[in-house]
Amino acid sequence: MKALIKKYAKKGLWLEDVPKPRLGPNDVLIKVSKSAICGTDLHIYLWDNWAKSRIKLNQIIGHEYVGHIAALGSEVAGLKEGDRVTGEGHIACGRCRNCRRGRKHVCEKTIGIGVDTNGSFAEYVKIPAENVMKINAAIPDEIVAVMDPLGNATHTALSFPLIGEDVLITGAGLIGSMAVQVARFAGARNIVVTEINAFRADLAKKMGATKVINPQKQSLENVMKTLKISGFDVGLECSGSPIALNDLVRNMYSSGKISLLGILPQNASIDWNKIIFSGLTLKGIYGREMFETWYQMEQMLLSGLDISPIITHRFSIDDFQAGFDIMEQGDCGKVILNWE
Repeated sequence: MKALIKKYAKKGLWLEDVPKPRLGPNDVLIKVSKSAICGTDLHIYLWDNWAKSRIKLNQIIGHEYVGHIAALGSEVAGLKEGDRVTGEGHIACGRCRNCRRGRKHVCEKTIGIGVDTNGSFAEYVKIPAENVMKINAAIPDEIVAVMDPLGNATHTALSFPLIGEDVLITGAGLIGSMAVQVARFAGARNIVVTEINAFRADLAKKMGATKVINPQKQSLENVMKTLKISGFDVGLECSGSPIALNDLVRNMYSSGKISLLGILPQNASIDWNKIIFSGLTLKGIYGREMFETWYQMEQMLLSGLDISPIITHRFSIDDFQAGFDIMEQGDCGKVILNWE
């Protein structure tokens, strides 16, 4: 089968012929029809320091996709060949303390599909049956292909109540922009986004933001005056920028809640006096809450949540290089690669 692999220890990916995965008794083989490029995939493509420390050469990458079940392991029940599915990208051990108390998304021994094991940038991907997500047929294939990152946005936005709240999102990347739509759907009053990339700022507007500003040119203080608010109730940090994080903290209302999704550098500093004396709550976000987040986003999509503007480019898998080129440039939303 064809698959995108990290063949050499340098920038790039290579489309190669590799063996089809072998199934264990509890595994499912999925024939992939569409893949989406994730920021993690871009890190692997660029071969940055994180990728060098984590990825094994000749590994198939990718974890965002939609496809149909091609084969089932001998012990798999409740699924059948031909079912349209996607997959939860984190394989939990099922035995550690967190798994046994229903917190599989923070399993002690998590294995990341497309990171720690072969992934879905391939004609076929093998995943445990527990990770298979059969999605309602009313949701289009392309949307199903990006439900993994939508789950990150959903987990980030819905970690705190949003009805009637004023929300600040720092970073209108792909997850930040989807979080705009989720926050709007969940009843937020005002949704302000900070973003320095013009293309992604425009994307956040299309996703329903009340106001999008470039923090290098405009101040949140002036925005708050315009909106007649004295601070934000909920903050969603999606940028990974220490400057953006401190801007967010500085403009939170007392007793506000902050979801931290962006990966910050180890030397990032924060105004701890503001955190302590304003009674702010910080919550780290990792992936999706397994499997409640999947239920939440499926029901929102069936009830009118529209994330279609996030998909901006489509290429054949044979033209994968064009997809990664535009991801590297940053002037894009989600990029879909078609296998059919």
